[in-house]
Amino acid sequence: MKNYYRKINRSKYSLGDLVAIVGSCTRDSKETLAALVDLFESGRVMVNTHGQLKRVKVAAAR
Repeated sequence: MKNYYRKINRSKYSLGDLVAIVGSCTRDSKETLAALVDLFESGRVMVNTHGQLKRVKVAAAR
């Protein structure tokens, strides 16, 4: 049985690693995308750009 609630350590991961980790815990790509959007919008995930941590803003495509 797959453990969907596996605890991820608070480490610094690359964006690709984050997508892979979340994707391993979800059933399909739509659920993966929804989980990533939720992580970004809630502020639990920040991106390091040139030494500064910044929040990611997700906008809906029109």
